[in-house]
Amino acid sequence: MATRAKGRSSKTSKAAPGKSPLDRQLEGLEALAGELGVTVSYESMTGIVAGSGGLCRVKGSYRIIIDRRLQPRDRVQVLSDALRRFDLGAVELSDDVRPLLLPLTA
Repeated sequence: MATRAKGRSSKTSKAAPGKSPLDRQLEGLEALAGELGVTVSYESMTGIVAGSGGLCRVKGSYRIIIDRRLQPRDRVQVLSDALRRFDLGAVELSDDVRPLLLPLTA
């Protein structure tokens, strides 16, 4: 869970008992999506929509659809790839998710 330390400008992660770093990353990315007004949903992706998921726009609203069968590591990858497309300059990022959202280099 991310908390704001008094007198500091960035969020720091507070280790929750029983939560792995991967679980904290996933929760942090889902929370960030919510702050950005992006809906995250987990759906069965079979047939003509087979794939791992990604960002789309439905009736003017952004949405990240993720295959519910994906493992947490792959869910983190889909979420971070999608959220990296947004301007995150004005958003406070937790220590758990900041490294995931750095621009990719060639």
